[in-house]
Amino acid sequence: MLYMDPRFTEEQRLNLQRRLGLDRPASERFVRWLGNTLQGDLGDSFAEGRPVMDIIKERAPRTIFLFLTSTLAAFMVGYVLGKVLAWQRGTALEYGITVIGAIFYTIFTPWFALVMIWLFSYNLKWLPLGKFLDPTVWRKIPPDSPITANLIFNQLLLTTSLVALIILFLAIAVRKINPNKAGPITRGLSFAVIAGAVVYWVNYPHSNLAWDIVRHLILPVMTLTIINFSGTMLLTRTTMLETLREDYIMAARAKGLSEREVRDKHAARNALLPVFTSLVISLPFIMSGGIITETVFSWPGMGLTLLQAANSNDIPMIMGAFLFIGTLSLLAHLSADIAYIFLDPRIRYA
Repeated sequence: MLYMDPRFTEEQRLNLQRRLGLDRPASERFVRWLGNTLQGDLGDSFAEGRPVMDIIKERAPRTIFLFLTSTLAAFMVGYVLGKVLAWQRGTALEYGITVIGAIFYTIFTPWFALVMIWLFSYNLKWLPLGKFLDPTVWRKIPPDSPITANLIFNQLLLTTSLVALIILFLAIAVRKINPNKAGPITRGLSFAVIAGAVVYWVNYPHSNLAWDIVRHLILPVMTLTIINFSGTMLLTRTTMLETLREDYIMAARAKGLSEREVRDKHAARNALLPVFTSLVISLPFIMSGGIITETVFSWPGMGLTLLQAANSNDIPMIMGAFLFIGTLSLLAHLSADIAYIFLDPRIRYA
C-alpha cells in the first residue's frame, strides 16, 4: 500500500497526515508511540499498510533462527580450535590456523558472501542462490491448504529450541550424577536426541517443504559461521594461554592427570567465561550485521526489513525493528547472566 500517492489532493494529504498523527509535534507523537507500544501496538507500516507487530511476528523468527544457529556454530568451532591453538603453541598448526582465522576475521562480509554464492550455488549448484524458499516447490500446495511457509518454519524453530533445551538439561543432569563420565554420556544422549528429531522430520507429511527451507538456510549459516568463528578462536587462544600459567594447572599436572584432562577440565573451563562474555556483548553487533547478510542472501528477516524500511522512510517499521533488536539484545544479556551460574560455580546470586 502506498500511503502518499502523488495524485492526492491537498485535502486528502492533510486527512492522511491527521490519521497517521503526522500533524502533531514529534515529542507528542513519541509519547503516544510509547503508550501504544506498552499495549502491543507499534502502528502500521507505511510501505506495507499492515501492523508493524504482524510483520515482526512473521519475520523475527527467521532472523532469530539464522543468527542463533550461526552464532552457536561459530562459537563451538572457535572454542574448540582456540583450545587446540593454545595447546599447540609454537607449532606450524598454530601459525597456519591463526593466519587463516585472522583473514576471515577481517574479511569483507558482502564480498565473501557473494563468493560463497558464486561457488556453492552458481558453479557447483549444491545450494539455492538465495531467498527463503523455492516457489516451484511451494506452488504444489493446494490454495486452501493450511500449510504455509511460516507454519513450517516456526515448527522447525520450535523443534530446534526443544532439542537444545533437552540437551542442555541432560548435560547438567549428567554432570551432577556422574561428573567423571559426563562427556561421553552427554555426547551419546545428545546424538540420540538429535537423531530422534531427524527421524521425526523425515516422517513428517511435508518433509520436502521443511527440507526446502533448510537448504536455503545452509549457505547463510555456513557463511556467518566462517566469518565469525575466528573472533572466538583468537580470544579463546589468548585466555587459554593466560590460564595455562596459573598454579592450579601445574597442580593438576602434578596429580598425574592426562594432558587432555588438564586442557579440557581445568584450563578450557576457566578460560570459557571471558569468551562467553565477549560473545554476549557482541550479539547486538551480530544482529546489525544481519542487514548485510540478509540483503546479500535475500533472506526475508528483520535485517532486510529494516533496510527496506529505511529506504522507503517507513518510520513505524524502523522504530519497531530497532525495538525488536534492542529487546533481543537485552534478553541475550539476561540469559548470559543466568548461564554464568552454570559456567562458574563460584558465582552466586543473592
